Amino acid sequence: MKEKIIPVVMCGGRGTRLWPLSRSSFPKQFIALSNNSNDSFLQKTIKRISEFPNIDNPIVICNEDHRFIVAEQIKSIGIKPKSILLEPVRKGTTAAITLAALKALKEVKGGENPLLLILSSDHEIDDIDNFKTAINKGIQFAKKGRLVTFGIIPTHPETAYGYIKTKDKISGTSIKASNFIKFIEKPNLKTAEKLLNEKQYLWNSGIFLFKAKDIINEIKKYEPNIFKSCRDALKNTNLDLDFQRIDNELFASCPNNSIDISVMEKTKLGTVIQMSSDWRDIGSWDQVWENNRKDLEGNVEKGNIILRKSNNCLFMSESRLLVGLGLKNIVCIETSDAVLILNKDCSQNVKDIVSELDNIKKSESFEHKKIFRPWGNYESIIENQNWKVKKISVHANHSLSLQKHKHRSEHWVVVNGTAKVEIDSKISYLEENESAYIPKNCIHRLSNPKNNTLTLIEVQSGDYLGEDDIIRFSDNYGRVLEQ
Repeated sequence: MKEKIIPVVMCGGRGTRLWPLSRSSFPKQFIALSNNSNDSFLQKTIKRISEFPNIDNPIVICNEDHRFIVAEQIKSIGIKPKSILLEPVRKGTTAAITLAALKALKEVKGGENPLLLILSSDHEIDDIDNFKTAINKGIQFAKKGRLVTFGIIPTHPETAYGYIKTKDKISGTSIKASNFIKFIEKPNLKTAEKLLNEKQYLWNSGIFLFKAKDIINEIKKYEPNIFKSCRDALKNTNLDLDFQRIDNELFASCPNNSIDISVMEKTKLGTVIQMSSDWRDIGSWDQVWENNRKDLEGNVEKGNIILRKSNNCLFMSESRLLVGLGLKNIVCIETSDAVLILNKDCSQNVKDIVSELDNIKKSESFEHKKIFRPWGNYESIIENQNWKVKKISVHANHSLSLQKHKHRSEHWVVVNGTAKVEIDSKISYLEENESAYIPKNCIHRLSNPKNNTLTLIEVQSGDYLGEDDIIRFSDNYGRVLEQ
């Protein structure tokens, strides 16, 4: 029997260059940015490998805040993850890979040494056959104890990608293996042009393949502190539904390093597989435009859009109508609380705007109006100092926590579905156009007892409306309860 391959999907990153759609509360890996697919980058990543021969269920690594988004998106495409590891803080790819390798070794039986395929959750690859061929070639080397990385033959002097210097000159487009010399961080344009002309540099795809014990042995050798922190933190984990929480205190001491620099550059076991697959790391709006289906004028549209006498533009709307007339090379992105307009050539500079918004503590820089929760989501519609209006959507057969608020009262009006409402132990059912009033300090719970989504409008009023004004008494999702 051929060995199983365990995919390890890393879901970190904020994606600041894709603001305002990508934010800390809902970063780019969870967003569908294609105008011909409703799948997010994460869903595409898992689907891309799901039909590979001998592929196992994935180990997914994400942070605590995104755990329910990850679980819901994976479940919706019919995949059951082997594990979802929750990093309490980001500590770089070396730590993430160490956790995944240790977890994989714990999962297998009889001292097996499984193959691990390390993937980022925000890449695009359309030529799946070419990708499979490259992976299969990598397997040949990984089975012999090599640590394999994958390099993409560059087509232009790209400044948004890292590079890998190979010992052999790049020739043709065939898939072949080589030793490598070093990894290079994202260069400026002048350096990127020089690297391209030397024909000895590949784009760094961030995809790796090796056996679990082999990468652990090299991490022990070159990064013993990372190994020890991850080993100890993983021993002291907490299982919560489908999630495995990594010990915060033990993991906090872990050094923050990338696998490229901390291990791959130092190891004597490294091999790079050169491939010409149409791999892209979609990290900016010009790349989103490049990656999408265009009309005859070179425009990309998604949402409620009207474009006239315009060329090579990208317009995306979440809700409102966007109209463009006589435009060239323009990006316009609309969300419920922010609109971004820029020349496509300035796409790499969006992260600077986000940094500026962070510095002045603008909530729009990191939080969407639509917030995802394990039971569904809510969206802020309008608010003032002492009142707020939200739209709440509750998944079929899900419940919010049993809770109370010290500072606010709430009105609920059902607009779709049936609501089960518990207020101070009294239970009632509300249908469409019916409402309930929840005074402050009343213990209450909202549930959806039906098989379709429940939608209601919530009106909050009080002297404080922060999300931390919640005292939980019972919760189905392992969230903090009142002590």
